[in-house]
Amino acid sequence: MKKGEFNAYRPWQVKIFAATWLSYAGYYFCRKAFYVVKSPMAFDLGLTAIDLAHLGTAYLVFYMVGQFSSAFFGRKLGPKLLLLVGMAISLVCNLVFGIANSYATFLLFLSLNGLAQGTGWPGCIGSLAFWYRRKQRGTVLGVWATCYQLGSVAATSFAAFLLGLAGWRWSFFGASLVLLVVWAVVLVIHPNRPEDVGLAPLDDEESELNDTPPKESDGKERWSLDVILTVVLMGLVYFCIKFLRYALWSWAPYFLNKNFALQSDYAGYLSTIFDITGFLGVIFAGAVSDKLFKGKRSMIALLMLSLMTLSFLLMYTLGSTSLVFFAVSMGLAGFMLYGPDSLLSGVGAIDVTSRKGALAAAGIINGIGSIGPIFQEEIIGWLYETRAQALAPIFSLLLAVAGLGTILTFFLWLRSKRGVSKL
Repeated sequence: MKKGEFNAYRPWQVKIFAATWLSYAGYYFCRKAFYVVKSPMAFDLGLTAIDLAHLGTAYLVFYMVGQFSSAFFGRKLGPKLLLLVGMAISLVCNLVFGIANSYATFLLFLSLNGLAQGTGWPGCIGSLAFWYRRKQRGTVLGVWATCYQLGSVAATSFAAFLLGLAGWRWSFFGASLVLLVVWAVVLVIHPNRPEDVGLAPLDDEESELNDTPPKESDGKERWSLDVILTVVLMGLVYFCIKFLRYALWSWAPYFLNKNFALQSDYAGYLSTIFDITGFLGVIFAGAVSDKLFKGKRSMIALLMLSLMTLSFLLMYTLGSTSLVFFAVSMGLAGFMLYGPDSLLSGVGAIDVTSRKGALAAAGIINGIGSIGPIFQEEIIGWLYETRAQALAPIFSLLLAVAGLGTILTFFLWLRSKRGVSKL
């Protein structure tokens, strides 16, 4: 494609970038409020840490189901409709949280919210896959993936602000209003793919990779065994990453309040250090994977996850008793975790398959990865209640999972080195 012809895509690339970035950042407002208000909500409703773990588990089980089902429904509905339906359901659920008074109501609507939230990532990656070439994706998606760091920081801070200003119920009401505005933006400016606005598809996969085109005799892409094994291995690595990410999201404000005696709103503010440093890690990983590693993502993922494991070692040895070292280790872990997180679940899902297979691959990788947070909710809740609310046993668990994720990434890198994976 000539440069002049490609210029016609740029205004639409800006729109699709903005729509999907705002969309996924908006999802976080209706995801993070629950984690920020856990402590005061539990006090008002008489819930224990184990009760909170069960609620978190219900959300995460259905979030996993939403990820896997999006791999199927996304092809039927298209990414735009998938996003609009998911956001609409999620904002309604948060309105219900704001008026709910029973454990059963929270259990039911957290499950429904998880199902809706599971549409977000596959829908966004499925959209972006049609609008960017492979040589752009590392840098572009590295910048784009800041949506779930900045979105998380903004959502957490917003929920903490409303918690301190008007109480925990308004954290949910405010989240719904924000997502409603984003829903309207996506409705107006988001096209599904270039063909929908009169442009030719950006089919440059074969010329860039010197691969044979995927067989599509019946309109469906066929994955080779190597692609399937790579996608599953990426999902297993992502299992470990999401176990760790959600452990800190879900419990850091709670621990800061209970173990370090910070007020609930200040605990929410301090917990954002994990996402703030993660923002820098995502941009770093995306740019380095394009510029230094020429589109190969597995090596930078391995290096960063190795350093992430050392961050959790610091958290285990010093962070369980020192607020300063807990905050420092969270910041280091965020930088090292979020880079591989975005590479594996975003651009990597496109690179190892194709544009047409990206939504399905993203759904599968995120679906397997989303099993990890389910385990962490129950295990951490149980450890906290049965180990006299001590943090050391919990941090030793996080260290072990970080080590496992690094080992699995080493095997992912070996597959790339041997030429059986395009990651």
